[in-house]
Amino acid sequence: MPESYNIYCDESCYMLHDESNVMSLGAIWCPRAKVREINNQIRDLKIRFGISPKFEIKWTKVSKGRLDFYTTLVNYFFENPNLFFRILVIPDKTKLRHEYFDQKHDDWYYKMYFDMLKIIFNPDDNYIIYLDIKDTRSKEKIRKLHDVLCNNFFDFSREIIQKVQTVRSTELNILQLADFLIGAITYANRQLEGNPAKLDIVRQIRANSHYRLTNTTLFREQKFNIFIWQAQEGSQR
Repeated sequence: MPESYNIYCDESCYMLHDESNVMSLGAIWCPRAKVREINNQIRDLKIRFGISPKFEIKWTKVSKGRLDFYTTLVNYFFENPNLFFRILVIPDKTKLRHEYFDQKHDDWYYKMYFDMLKIIFNPDDNYIIYLDIKDTRSKEKIRKLHDVLCNNFFDFSREIIQKVQTVRSTELNILQLADFLIGAITYANRQLEGNPAKLDIVRQIRANSHYRLTNTTLFREQKFNIFIWQAQEGSQR
């Protein structure tokens, strides 16, 4: 029997010109049958640490005052056999040469999304992809991404990638967890050191994953998969 999965995607510093040279696209996925249970368990973690169930978990909110909660959240992810994570990191956006490939930044963005997601899919299973709503272009973005993914997998009937849709991260704890993990890996790759609480989280993720977080993991790594994207020699696609 095919398994049904939900994939929750987010991104960090995805604009071509912003405060960071590092860009990341990431996803958490889990069996669809486990979604309610996982969202409820994360909600219960918030309550256990005296945090409102409506509090939105975000990497930008990490502080010493809630460090115990965030470290427990890291342990929860690694101990849960139904949660899996994948991230693609672009180390330096300033080296991109879109004109060399006659493409716009948006075209390249969708290629990167495909590269990030492609190892997650099993042709015998089916998937729904959720993206955080970020701007007024969300409808155009999900349509284009769905087309790109299905065309690359010859999934013209959309039996594998059944749907791509936007949601509000405030409503989904799993998507909030994705933001948190993506932020941590991006922080490590930016080599930032200004926030002691964030550094503690990065160290804890390294200890749990047994990875440095700044190198590509094995292709078949399923629980915590990292891909450091490298451009072609002599040009940056």
